[in-house]
This record gives sequence, structure tokens and C-alpha cells, in this order.
Amino acid sequence: MIDGTCDPRFLAVRDAFAEGFAQRDEVGAAVAVTLDGRPVVDLWGGYADAARTRPWQRDTIVHVFSTTKAMAALCAHVLADRGQLDLDAPVARYWPEFAQAGKSTLPVHLTLSHRAGLPAIRRPLPPEAMFEWTTVTSALAAEEPWWKPGTKHGYHLITFGWLVGEVVRRASGRTLGTFFRDEIATPLALDCHIGLAAEQDRRTADVVPAPPPSPGDPLFEALRDPDSMAFKAIANPPWTPDEVNTRAWRAAEIPAVNGHTNARAVARLYGVLARGGEGDGIRLLGRESLARATEQQCEGRDAVTGLPGRLALGFGLSLPEWPLGPGRRSFGHPGAGGSVGFADPEARLGFGYTPNRMGAGLDLRDPRAIALIDAVYASL
Repeated sequence: MIDGTCDPRFLAVRDAFAEGFAQRDEVGAAVAVTLDGRPVVDLWGGYADAARTRPWQRDTIVHVFSTTKAMAALCAHVLADRGQLDLDAPVARYWPEFAQAGKSTLPVHLTLSHRAGLPAIRRPLPPEAMFEWTTVTSALAAEEPWWKPGTKHGYHLITFGWLVGEVVRRASGRTLGTFFRDEIATPLALDCHIGLAAEQDRRTADVVPAPPPSPGDPLFEALRDPDSMAFKAIANPPWTPDEVNTRAWRAAEIPAVNGHTNARAVARLYGVLARGGEGDGIRLLGRESLARATEQQCEGRDAVTGLPGRLALGFGLSLPEWPLGPGRRSFGHPGAGGSVGFADPEARLGFGYTPNRMGAGLDLRDPRAIALIDAVYASL
């Protein structure tokens, strides 16, 4: 059932991973850990489909939902590190159309910390807009903020990717998916894609959707009122969980939610960041740029989800409701399906977990991930 390698020091992680299949209804998944740049856990198991007919392989990749957001943010930070993007400059410097509706001075960094006030688009968009970049970015350029930018934070669940992605596109001349591939994934040999080619479908696991949310769940409450900001943040453009297994969804660049990767790649990426932004002779970010990217910008209750949050510039920071290890300096991002990746600079540790069975609702304390993270730190 479980394949891969595990340093004897981390056998508790292998045990916790096996327990996920035996006790936590895991279907298919992978988990990986790097310590000071060295892989110490690289495990996978289960099945790549709900029918349990396709075994999960070493090269299986899977949709990781909002774990993608940190990858998108990293593109902006790489550009800033190179002097090609000023995070304090107005978005409109790079994207002139964005100056509409009182947004002429809104700085780039507010789009990275979910404080831009643009978590949703008021005007209903058709379903196909999810796959039409300019349709959505034009709507965002015309949109009036839902609150005064910078005064509060609210999870830009899907708009985050288009906001950051359009700035990256204007500043670099490349789409975010292309920039990520050329400047981050390829140099670091990461099996990670924002916009997936059709030939990769054969090794892509199918997402197993979560059950519908129940009363009391923040997702259930958000979806009760179709005119609310929260509803529009989740469902405009409209989409369904089943769509994430389609060729159209996989091919599109939806940088907030549709990255495809595996735990090995996630752990390697965060392992480089945990070591100050450099690894294997590759400089991803300078230390000053990394420090800015991971500096706390806000903490408190989220204006969209109602959940607690503690945010840097595109990364979540560890707190009980966003568990990224025990250290306050850890940073990363979880995904709605249960996936999570993070860096712990104090332990010089990178962690990645990529399942295909979605956890329920908006609660990011997935018991499968929690058990694995606890096992990692018990092994240190």
C-alpha cells in the first residue's frame, strides 16, 4: 500500500501516513519532507481514482487547490527580487486599466495579502469565464473594492490568482503559468504545473469531491445568500468541484486554485525557502526579499470566511487554525482539498502533502495533514 523512502528517524511519519488509509478514509496521497535540503520522507500510496482501480505511482500528480496560491505569489516575489516589480507601487503602474473605480493608488502588496478589497466580482459572470483570463481580469479592473483597501483582510479565494497573475503578466510579458514554469519549476526540477498539458492527464489523479457542506460550516453559510460577498467570492464565475477533473480546468491557468503537483515537489520548493531562498546552487530569492514575502501583514478574523487568519504576502503564517508546524515563523499555504505545503526556517524543513480526497468545508485543520505534521515534529 505504501511506497517510497523514509529515513529511519522519520518512521513515525510513515506510520501516520499508513493510518490515514486505515483510519481516515484516505484514497490516494503523497507526503514528503526535506531537512536542510535533504529528502528524508518521500512516500505515496493508495489510488489515483475514486473507484480505486489506478494505483498511485511515484510520478502521480494531483490538483492542490489553494496550495497553488503560494506558488503564484512566489512569481511576484521573484520579479520584485529582480527589480522588475515594485510591491509598493500602484497596481495601475503595470496594469493601467486597474485604476478604475477608485483603485488608482492601490499598491501591489495589498493584492498579495488579501487586503485589496476585491475578493469577489459583483456582476454575475458566465461559467465559461473561469477559463477566459481577459474576461475576469477586465471585470476585476472595473470592480469597486468591497472595503477600503488595507483596512481589513478577506480571503480572495479565486480572484487572488487573477489579480497577482495579471500583474505578473504585465511586468514580465509572460502568463503566470509560463513564468512559474520557466523561472521556478524548471530551474528547481519541480514537477509542478499551473496550466497542465494534455499529455500529463495519464498520470494525474482524479479529485474525489467532498460531501456537501452541512449547516454551521462556514462554506454552508457562505453559499446561503447568492447576493453576498462570500457567495460571489466562491461561486462567481460559477463552477462545481466535478469540473476540476476536466481537461478544460486542467489546461487553464487559474493561479489561485488549479496547480497540479505532488508532495515531493512541494517539499522541495519549501525546503529551498526554508534555507533562505537558495538551494543546490540555485538562488530563488534573496534573503531580504524572502523576509519581506514572509513578514506578517495582518492577523484576525477574515472578512470573507469569518475564520481566523494570519497572513504574509501570499503566504499563510502558522496559527492553530492554519497549522503549519509549531513555530510562529513557519509559512506556507493549505488547500481546500486537504493539501498543504510549508517551510520552517528554524528547522530548515520543507513539508508537502497532496491527497486526492477532498476534506469537507473551509476548515483547514484536516486531520490527515495534522497527524503527518505532528509526526514530523515528533521525529525531530
